[in-house]
Formats: sequence, structure tokens, C-alpha cells
Amino acid sequence: METSQHPIAPATGRLGVLFVGLGAVASTVIAGVELIKRGLAEPVGSLAQMGTIRLGKRTEDRAPLIPDFVPLADLDQLVFGAWDPISDTAYEAAIRCGVLDRYTHIEPIAAALKEIEPMPAVFDQQYVRRLSGTNVKPGAGKRELAEALRDDIRNFKAANDCDRMVVILCASTEVFIEPGPAHQSLEAFEAALDANDEAVPPSMLYAYAALKEGVAFINGAPSLTTDVPAMTELAHTAGVPLSGKDFKTGQTLVKTVLAPMLKARMLGLAGWYSTNILGNRDGEVLDDPDSFRTKEKAKLGVLEHILQPSLYPELYGDFHHKVRINYYPPRGDNKEGWDNIDIFGWLGYPMQIKVNFLCRDSILAAPLVLDLVLFTDLAQRAGLTGTQEWLSLYFKSPQHAPDSYPEHDLFIQQTKLKNTLRWLMGEEQITHLEMENED
Repeated sequence: METSQHPIAPATGRLGVLFVGLGAVASTVIAGVELIKRGLAEPVGSLAQMGTIRLGKRTEDRAPLIPDFVPLADLDQLVFGAWDPISDTAYEAAIRCGVLDRYTHIEPIAAALKEIEPMPAVFDQQYVRRLSGTNVKPGAGKRELAEALRDDIRNFKAANDCDRMVVILCASTEVFIEPGPAHQSLEAFEAALDANDEAVPPSMLYAYAALKEGVAFINGAPSLTTDVPAMTELAHTAGVPLSGKDFKTGQTLVKTVLAPMLKARMLGLAGWYSTNILGNRDGEVLDDPDSFRTKEKAKLGVLEHILQPSLYPELYGDFHHKVRINYYPPRGDNKEGWDNIDIFGWLGYPMQIKVNFLCRDSILAAPLVLDLVLFTDLAQRAGLTGTQEWLSLYFKSPQHAPDSYPEHDLFIQQTKLKNTLRWLMGEEQITHLEMENED
């Protein structure tokens, strides 16, 4: 099969990365990148930095590192900035969040972290009730606030001599919002902006501002932000990529591995009970029932889409799925996820799987954020617009085409990502068909 490389603009110049939210995740990403750039750490967890990709037949023994195969931006090209309602610098945020050891991982790069001061945020406590802050933009009008964000993007790009930009939302979960008339088209959305419609939360203002400036946008929260027709329309009109939503880091990551195992072996599921305890800002915000409802919706859809109960009613037609999140301040960023899985096998005999995942939330999220930034910049330079389903690997609730359904199976997601990279570079897709090795 003949293939040809997709045209990709070179990764020259500086890549600006603007975080919406300079909390635990963003400060951990920035600190990690600064340490890696100085040879003080390795990018563990980053597929874009440490992963390999098989090319051709297995007998060809071609498996280059991904950064040697596709033209990704170098870490030295990244320039960081942020918005946050709390005025802490990246240095102060890293210390306050308590994810990293101060003397091993923060002080050696203190000067770089202190330079990153968050711009005033668009923040409304109506949408995130458990947070407050004083580093907030003035102006009551949503159109006015969106235009102020656009100014911030332009000013940051000019001040830092950036050739390209990516905006990534690492902010707290907003209260649950149902898609409505204001979200169905760009025209309706802009009318809602002018009317200060409550259906337009702050996260959408950031997405709108970025896309209007021709900047790719990534939604790392479960909030309703880009997964509406108005935003996908704007992304295509502006010619830029977008992706989301909700970073897949801990308990849901485990689910998207174990559920495919059950389905692959046709083992039945009676129930799956999941609970989490965490004590960071995310946990505090999710202690509000309306914010938890937003997170719950993102987490609950995983099993149904993987197991396809309509196709396998005897196995998955009546399972019970429960998700709980408990705010427990002493735990900080060290999250604990418990899963009790009741399954059944041959002749209906019951069995159980129990998982106790003691993870570090931001440590798992940081390399994922780096991958999304680098791959989204690649998509932008390759002229890929709209929803980037090939990045579903990184999200709990992957945004997808309106006439389709999301793919949650981690292994299918990984195959889709790597096959997209092969397609971009003019290499044949890997199907794992044995006949590929025969002449």
C-alpha cells in the first residue's frame, strides 16, 4: 500500500503554553519540564518523550522513539503562562500544593518558577462555589471578559516572542450545566455572550477566546466547555484543533484497562463500586454536590461504552455502577481509589476483583498534560482542525464526532493515537494481522 507523508509545518520558534489554573497540576507540569530541561529528572509517564512506535513488519525491527519519529516541539521551546484567581506565582503554588519536595524539586528551579505570575482570571463563584480569589478580572459582561482574555493571549504571545500557542484548562470543576440553545451554534453562543447568559460559564469564555485567536484549546476538566456544537463550529472556522474532556489519570484509567479484559473474555459484571478520597483543591471543589455531578457524569459513562450492554445483555445488561468522591484534607494530593468489582463466570459463578490504587494525582496528570500540549501543537502544525479523537487516550470523557460514540478502551485509544502518528508521517497502519509478516 502506497502512503505519503502529511504536510506538517516545522516546529520552529517558541511554543507558548497558557494554563487556565495555576494549581497543583499546572505547577507540577512547569516544575517537571524545568527540571527535565536541566537534566535533573526524566520525563517518566510521557508517551511523547519516552514512548516508541513500531513501524512496518515485526521482522523489520523498526521502533524509533516517538520524538525521533514525529516533529514535536522541543522542551526548550516551551514558554509558560497562566491565569488564576489566586495570585500565587508558580513557585508559591508548587509549595502550597505540596505535591513536590521543596528542596529536591522546587528550590533548584525557583528562579524560573517565580517568574510565572498568573494573570487575573475570569472567575465566578456561582460556577465553582468552594473556591474564592482576589486575582480576578473586573467587568460584569461576558463579552467584555472574553475580549479581555483575547487581549491576554495576544499580549503574552508578543511579550514572549511565541510563534504558536496552546491553551490548556486545568481549572476546577464547574457546576453541572446541561447543553442548551445557547450552545447549538456559534451565532447562538455569541448572542448568549452579549446577553450574559448563565449557560456560558467561565471555562467557555477561555475556550472561545483561544479559538477566536486561532489558538488550540484543551479541556482537562469535566466541565461543559468545548463539547458543544458552537465550539466545534468555531474550531473548524478558526482552523485549529481542540480536545477534551477531563484528564484520565487514576481510577478511570484503571477502569479502561480492566473493563476491556472482562469484555475480551466474555466475563459478566454484576456491579462496580468506586470510591476516592483526596484532599487537594480538586477534592474541596468536588465536595459541592453540583460540581460532583459534573465529575460523576464524566466517570460513569466509561463502563457503558466499553461493555456495550445492548450487544451483551446477558453479561452487562443489569450491572450496578456507583462512584463516590470524598474530600479528606489530610491526604492532600495523594489520592486513594478503591474499587470493588463483582463479576461472574462460567455457569454464573460469582467472583470479585478488588483494587486499591494509592496514586499521586498531579504526578499522573503532569506527563499527560505535556503529551497533550506537544501532540496538540503537532496537530495544529499539520492543519488538523476540530475535535482530535486520536487524543482520547488522555481523557475520561473523550470528545467525539456528534454522529458517533466515544471510544474508552485504553488499548483501542493507544492504537488510534499511534496509527494517527503513522498516518501523519506516511507510514502504513499497524493492524496486527499475522499475514502482514508473510510475503
